[in-house]
Amino acid sequence: MRLKHLLPIAAALAAGTSILVAQPAAAADNCDFTGWQSECSVSNSGEQVDIGASIGNPGPPSSGENWQPGEFTPTEPAAPENDCIMPERCGGYLVIMPPDVTAADLASFRPTRPSLTGEPAGFGIVGAPTNVVAAASEQYLTGPLLGWDVTVRFVPAGFVFDYGDGSTARSATGGASWSSLGQAQFTPTATSHAYRERGMYPVSVTVQYAASVDFGSGTWRPVTGFVTASTGGYDVQVVEARTALVDKTCLENPGAPGC
Repeated sequence: MRLKHLLPIAAALAAGTSILVAQPAAAADNCDFTGWQSECSVSNSGEQVDIGASIGNPGPPSSGENWQPGEFTPTEPAAPENDCIMPERCGGYLVIMPPDVTAADLASFRPTRPSLTGEPAGFGIVGAPTNVVAAASEQYLTGPLLGWDVTVRFVPAGFVFDYGDGSTARSATGGASWSSLGQAQFTPTATSHAYRERGMYPVSVTVQYAASVDFGSGTWRPVTGFVTASTGGYDVQVVEARTALVDKTCLENPGAPGC
């Protein structure tokens, strides 16, 4: 195929997501066939060609164009636009569209569980913010999906914290430590929680991943819904802190209030 005939196909490769399959042409000994090929030494095998966009079968040049016979002749007349029946046949080409994917289809693609910690580590004070911090990263997984070899991309889109006392909260991020935020200890953060009573509370987090799929064309197709991954096992011991104004410490006066 001549270079000037490859350019529109290359442009289509970068633009769309469908896959076109050229139908095989009958062999001709006299080399009169000039469909996809412009030279007799190149054969049309009829194999699938991933060109990434829906294009029509080119028609003959209009009158007055500078065109020489044998340069590019369509294998069959272009079908009218209303004759294109997706995803079967359009303008002499077989059009195959990658399937729509939902989060339920990605059961075999599981992102890594997030990490979970807090500060003070494993402790909290009644009425004061306990800072909880989770971490998750963007991930890429490969494998078969609905008969295709694909790459799946997971991007953290939300963090749902369960603080163990019946309270939950959703954050766009996993939070950060007080020091990295430039805040004093026991000050509120986007992911902190203040407990009302003493006790041991099991804390967990669920990360909502936004997924997208690449069917091999380099184009990412978003997936409907979220894929989630959860982590637990972080317990917070909440205690009470009492203060009293005294004139001596407990070492100096062991019988003082609170000693």
